[in-house]
Amino acid sequence: MFIVGITGGIGCGKTAVTNLLATYGVKIVDADIVAREVVEPGKPALEAIAEHFGHDIINESGELDRAALRVKVFSDTAERKWLETLLHPIIRNRIIEQLNHSEGNYAVLSSPLLLETDQKSLTDHIVVIDLPEELQVSRTMQRDSNSAEQIKAIIAAQMPREQKLQEADTIICNDAGLDSLRNKVEQLHLDLTELSQRTDEQTDH
Repeated sequence: MFIVGITGGIGCGKTAVTNLLATYGVKIVDADIVAREVVEPGKPALEAIAEHFGHDIINESGELDRAALRVKVFSDTAERKWLETLLHPIIRNRIIEQLNHSEGNYAVLSSPLLLETDQKSLTDHIVVIDLPEELQVSRTMQRDSNSAEQIKAIIAAQMPREQKLQEADTIICNDAGLDSLRNKVEQLHLDLTELSQRTDEQTDH
């Protein structure tokens, strides 16, 4: 199976792109959703997190208190490293499992940390959704309740935009509204279908 990795900074429109690709019947594996699934109540990872950080990290409904966890790891590199060491292999294995159940010409792995983690090694082609920082900030402020300063701090903590673009095989600039994006994604789907078929033919020979 030809695997396409899709990534981009906060507010760039990864979800809009993957939702449009899904309308063509493309299998989408979302690393954010997988990351939430592996810490659901009853999962071993949630037990390990509670043992390490204390059981007050679990809310009254038995679920992970993400805001409390974010506070604990955001400013503590050692604690963030511990959490990543626990979760990244579990998330990776679950992603592989889901990708292996894909049909069609290609499947998509959508991940905000695609290029920062070993998830990159699961992909054959990398698509970066790009947006100037001022648009990232304004769109994210419309969507979330974060301040401009909070969003800029998140952007600063992510891989620099220039570095992301250097890693890309394909760049989709999402700065011109939904109709423009829809046209770009239609062309992207055609290009990826052709590329995956060409790769399959080369593999067969």
